[in-house]
Amino acid sequence: MKVELHIIQNFPPSCLNRDDTNTPKDCEFGGERRARISSQCLKRAIREEPIFRDTLNQELGKRTKLIAGQLKKALPSDKQDAPETDAIVTGIITRLSAFDSKNPEKTKVLLFVGKDEVERMRNLIVQEWDNLTRAARKDAGKDKGDALATTCEKVMRGFEKTKPHSPDIALFGRMLAENPGYNIDAACQVAHAISTNRVAMELDYYTAMDDLQSKEEPGAGMIGVVGYNSSCFYRYTLVDIDRLDENLDRDWELTTRAVEAFIRAAVVAIPTGKQTSMAAQNLPEAIFAVVRANGAPASLANAFVKPVRPSRDKDLITASIEALVDYWERLAKLYGENGIQARAICQLRDANLKALTTDKVDSLDGLVDKVIQAVNSK
Repeated sequence: MKVELHIIQNFPPSCLNRDDTNTPKDCEFGGERRARISSQCLKRAIREEPIFRDTLNQELGKRTKLIAGQLKKALPSDKQDAPETDAIVTGIITRLSAFDSKNPEKTKVLLFVGKDEVERMRNLIVQEWDNLTRAARKDAGKDKGDALATTCEKVMRGFEKTKPHSPDIALFGRMLAENPGYNIDAACQVAHAISTNRVAMELDYYTAMDDLQSKEEPGAGMIGVVGYNSSCFYRYTLVDIDRLDENLDRDWELTTRAVEAFIRAAVVAIPTGKQTSMAAQNLPEAIFAVVRANGAPASLANAFVKPVRPSRDKDLITASIEALVDYWERLAKLYGENGIQARAICQLRDANLKALTTDKVDSLDGLVDKVIQAVNSK
């Protein structure tokens, strides 16, 4: 079973996601230049959205290179200051990732680790404290060797077989090239958002005045240029319910809460780029959800191969929503709708929904309820 979200979202002048030249990211699609918000940017916005955490009502995983310090703080107070502690913590974390040679307090790569995993590592250290300290002292003595590394490997044996109980790790997955046993296949897919319209990048030339500069002295204290655009975006996300449930060790109650949290966060999450100077806080204009019991998922991005243009009778947003609906109808006619468990759509304006009119709901709550009901009918 899969849940798909198709979102139309319009932004005024903004620079939500920029590249190394400090200009909004873009791409070519359908032979035309489009504005783009990267998948990574959207996923972080979803993870950081307070409603994601609040709906789940539990602490989520952390993506960090400073996991060693977190693990040390989790140890009992009498063990935090022991002379062997740093070596033991380093030995345990090395089972996950090597450390940065330039900064021994940080791992080489970002580790996505759940709170329950930190607790399990902490408990393993406490249980095997005597063996670990003995090995650490042996390595520190005259006969320096790999006693601690060998002991840490034994202590962590089997750790990778127990998956973290963190919904965000289950949804977004993690990859460790050095230790594939800790990899978790993501249960969700998030596409790069692309503008439904052709975009023209623009530049804002700005100046900043020096408040203490005398009035007789002309000129600004600083000048600069920042890129921006204004675009109507199509966003597509997908959640594989079976994969999510497997990643959460078949905890169905947590799985359904994670699906609800993801939908609510995906709808309201907005990237933070240049928000203090542009305040592009615009919620989606239309949300279309599809629950498939089986069958191949389908992005509707090709509805916008030909850029949408506003007309005398329709603004850009309305025209984009109707282009989405038209393309959905063509897909359904060609491939059928077998396997579709439920559909729900809500919108802010009066676009013509055609065959989807019967699936219209009045609110986001109504859309979420319909999706969760279909998921629970599995």
